[in-house]
Amino acid sequence: MYTSTKHIFFDLDNTLWDFENNSKKTIFELIQEFKLSEKCRCLPAAFYKTYLLVNEDLWALYRKNAITKEQLRSSRFTNTMLYFGHDDQKLGLLLEENYILRSPKQKGLIEGTIEILEYLSTKYQLHIITNGFKEIQHIKIENCNLKKYFKNIFISEEIGCNKPNQGIFEFALNHLSALKSETIMIGDDWDADILGAQQFGMSSIYFSRKPNDIENKLVPQINNLLQLKEML
Repeated sequence: MYTSTKHIFFDLDNTLWDFENNSKKTIFELIQEFKLSEKCRCLPAAFYKTYLLVNEDLWALYRKNAITKEQLRSSRFTNTMLYFGHDDQKLGLLLEENYILRSPKQKGLIEGTIEILEYLSTKYQLHIITNGFKEIQHIKIENCNLKKYFKNIFISEEIGCNKPNQGIFEFALNHLSALKSETIMIGDDWDADILGAQQFGMSSIYFSRKPNDIENKLVPQINNLLQLKEML
């Protein structure tokens, strides 16, 4: 099926690096340390759930270039606290500063990450295409000793456009002098990774980590990284 494949592109967050659990661990540390439950008069779980919604909305705006990186960072904790009636921009900025320092140093990886990278790196050239901020993504990759597996790391902030924008895929292939038919994109984000790659003309494999997730007939689908051994 993939006999012409030479290059495999992986997404980073929630495909290899366990963003969800690493971020959650950091936020609960901050809730306890800065007594956010008392200040906001809510349970830690409620604060975390609200933060996720606020952060998701801000990232949607950022991907559309409707807000800047600085606006996203200065707003997500502040807006979360505002939801509970606690107005403290200074604390919001302090929380953001601590989150940015701590979260990327977490070392949680998705199950099977190292084993599948060891396997695939002997057969293909591996690369990362990730949305995110350059200083954060590089720390994650270095801190978890992932860099040795990848020939190139393409980060949206460095390139100037986010997945699913076609420009980021085009930049990566031009950099490699590779044909679309020689590449596969693997990721957990249906819109950014899968539809973005498909619309560009690249093959893709959807890493579906949640039960009752999107059912599709468009691309092959896995729910464990080690299933890639049967395909590649």
